[in-house]
Amino acid sequence: MPYNCIRACVRTVLPCVAFAALLSPASALAAPAGGGATITTPANSTATPTTTHTSSPATNLLGRRVLRLGMHGADVRQMQRALTAAGYPTTADGQFGPDTRASVKRYQRATGLRANGILSRSEARTLRSATQTSTRTATATNSATSADGTATIASDGELELPAGAPAAVQQIVAAANSIIDTNYEWGGGHGSFQSSGYDCSGAVSFALHGGGLLSSPEDSTGLESYGQPGKGTWVTVYTDPSHAFLVVDGRAFDTADYGGPNIPSGSGPRWRSNPTGNLQDGGSYVARHPAGL
Repeated sequence: MPYNCIRACVRTVLPCVAFAALLSPASALAAPAGGGATITTPANSTATPTTTHTSSPATNLLGRRVLRLGMHGADVRQMQRALTAAGYPTTADGQFGPDTRASVKRYQRATGLRANGILSRSEARTLRSATQTSTRTATATNSATSADGTATIASDGELELPAGAPAAVQQIVAAANSIIDTNYEWGGGHGSFQSSGYDCSGAVSFALHGGGLLSSPEDSTGLESYGQPGKGTWVTVYTDPSHAFLVVDGRAFDTADYGGPNIPSGSGPRWRSNPTGNLQDGGSYVARHPAGL
């Protein structure tokens, strides 16, 4: 398994330009000087990450119509944001495509509904209500608790947080736990949050998106300006032009072989018991964190 994204790319001499063209024809993906696929955005665009989870997404349109594959609009975007806030990471682009349908089905299965990928009016209202309740809880919890490094890694490799962790942190961990059995894939998680494999920054982006804290994937260079500077109370992103990893309550979520074994076995993002073990690779890391966490 590569010990960080760029060194793995160099070592295996991947055809970066061809891969980038296939991965994201609408944007230029350069052979990274940074971890994972480097995303070049147009000069007039902004890639400002969402860094707050304390305000409820506008969900007043949810429940006014049945939502299904092929539809688009403001209510679809609100549904996507509500799904992400509920723990089912979904790109909020206002288009009800296959990835959104997959998230709806996951939500339906988890809540005992018929998993047909179609959100009825009543299901949409229930989702809206659950999201608003979760957001109120997150606001109260964020102001009442602090991390103490007591998160544990279970025998199956999943991270288990202490009672009282903020809702946004729980959702970050739930998202990260859902991809710990995936393999390392250069550029994975950049063309879409849903991927068969993830590179370092793709995995970090996926986890942050799960907490409603990132609207689109970032490469490791982009993550250098994510959120606010310095270490967070609950969540810290360590990143440099070559690699990125995430620390949640004293445990690292990382694709590199530092800080603990691969559980489950294989390559790809895994939880590590040593939160800063990867700093030993000699990189020039900066620490960033989501606002309030």
